[in-house]
This record gives sequence, C-alpha cells and structure tokens, in this order.
Amino acid sequence: MSAFRSIEWINDRLRLLDQRQLPKTIAYCDYTDYRAVADAITTMVVRGAPAIGLTAAFGLAIAAHQSTATTMAAFLQDLQLAGEYLMRSRPTAVNLSWAIKHLLQYANAFAETEKVSISALKQAIVQEAQALYDADLEVCKQLSHHAQALIPQAANVIHHCNTGSLVASDYGTALGIVRVAHEQGKGIHVFLDETRPRLQGASLSAFEMKTFDIPHTVIVDGASGYVMSTRQIDACLVGCDRVAANGDVANKIGTYNLALVARAHNVPFYVACPLSTLDMSLASGKEIKIEERAAIEITEVQGQPITPDATPVFNPAFDVTPAEYISAIITEKGIVYPPYLTKLKHLMQSS
Repeated sequence: MSAFRSIEWINDRLRLLDQRQLPKTIAYCDYTDYRAVADAITTMVVRGAPAIGLTAAFGLAIAAHQSTATTMAAFLQDLQLAGEYLMRSRPTAVNLSWAIKHLLQYANAFAETEKVSISALKQAIVQEAQALYDADLEVCKQLSHHAQALIPQAANVIHHCNTGSLVASDYGTALGIVRVAHEQGKGIHVFLDETRPRLQGASLSAFEMKTFDIPHTVIVDGASGYVMSTRQIDACLVGCDRVAANGDVANKIGTYNLALVARAHNVPFYVACPLSTLDMSLASGKEIKIEERAAIEITEVQGQPITPDATPVFNPAFDVTPAEYISAIITEKGIVYPPYLTKLKHLMQSS
C-alpha cells in the first residue's frame, strides 16, 4: 500500500491530500461541507478521474449528513440538488457524474425499503461511498496486472500527466501499471512528460516514482519525439478522463500530440481505462465537453508571470485522441484491441 493517501474518510469528514502543494509540502485538508468539496475538485486540490469520482461520492455522503430534512422526500431532494452541484465542479471526467448517479440511484432504491429511516439512509450512503473507494483499489490492481502482458522486461515507457496513487484509492491506472511492473522486478524505466501547464508529470508523477523508488526521468512535453527517436521506447502509457463508445479518448492536454508522435515512431500507445471511465452514451470524442481553465495557469508559473500583461490565452485542460491512434485500451476486465466500437460494447454488456 502507498505511504500516502490522496483520499480518506475519517470520523464523518473527508480528508484530501492537497496536490497543489506537492512535492514541496505534504498537507491535508478536511471537509465537512459538500460545497467545499466541489471547490476542492474545481481548484484541483484533488484531481484525476478516479479520485474525482471518489471525492464526489464522499461529497454526497457529506451532503447527506448536512441535510436537516425531516421527510424522506425532502431528504432525497437535498441529495439530488447536492449531486447536481457536485457534478458541475469539473465537466470532462465522467467518473464524477458516474459516482454521483450511482449513489443517487442507491439512495432512492434504499429509501423504498419498508420503514427505512433518514438516519439509516445517511449511514448507508457513507457505507456505499466507502464501498466504491474499496472497489477502486481492486479495479486498479486488476487493470495493472492485465497490462503486464504488454510490458516487456527492462521496458522504457513514456507517460503523460499523473495517473498513480494520487488519482485513486491506491495504485492508480497507467502509473499503476508501471508500479506493478516494478514490483514484479521487470526493471522498468519511465520517462515522465512534465505536462504543461500545471506540471503534473514533473511535480506529482515524479513525486510518486521517487516515493516507490521506480527509475524515472522527467522530460519536457516537446521532447517526446526526440526521446522516441534516440532511446528504445517500448510503449506510451496514459490514463483517461472519458472514453467514447468508438474508443476516442479524452485525457490531459498533450495526450493527442504524444499519440501522433508515437504513431510516427511505431511505438505502441496504450490507454489505461477503468470501466467507470467509459461513456457509452457518446458516439465519439466529438461529443465530449472539454473543460477550459483560467489563463493564469499558462501566464504564470509558481506565481511568476512569464508572458506580457494581457496576453491572450487559450487553455483547454484536455484533448481528444482519436481511436485510430490507440493500440489497446486496458481495463480491469482485460485488454481491448480495435475495432473498439463493437468490442467496448460487448465488454460493457458482459460486465
């Protein structure tokens, strides 16, 4: 297990590791108000698709405790409104809405139980949020172990953004694959894209790799082509925030660029994707809503301006990689190869 926890439920409150302060400072924030939890998601105290979903689930558990409703109908309405509020915090990661919808459906079904009390339902919601947290650990482990069929001995891989223990209950997705390979003694080495503009690769992924003593090297995002042409790169490993039914993948900005470079150098491009990140309601990536964030993320680095005043900025937080550039999608149920439209549909129907 990790030496740190990005998310914990302790004594009816949510504790989050403040990822904005890493790697310099390990600081935790406690939350007892669901609106504050939504703000923590928006301001990226917590980030990464699985972690956002788990945080939102506990945020709804907090909303349940906050409710002063005296009738079941009023209580369920309070939950619905809180869920809608939480879902607005970040639009691209489907895990957020998936977790909220799951808990709302659970609450409504539980409420139909004969003579159930509001207090019993409040506790049941907490327990179900914790169950989602516990299940995430198993999902990440299963996904990471399935992926080992694609990771050779002494592999060199390139990774974008951060997808390890910080984005999940533990292990994570793409970096979970790296961690399991390291635990199996494969001698893996990972090149970490710094991941502009928020530098998750340089600050968070490097922090995790150092913590687990996994060999790693940080590179600027624009160096991936040179690294692929001068080093023996065996694979690119990335996570995802939403995957459409046809296999198009929304992930941290710069992922699409990396996929294009990988194709040019015949390097396999693998996407780690828990089933909760699949959105079969969207036909293609063209339907995925892309979050745009504040200009200051680009115009300043650690509080220091790097552009002239009033410089125009376009800051999409994600991009969409077309399915044709993805060699395989790795899930907790196994590895999926093209054509994705039929195989992802079959996978979801059989799960």
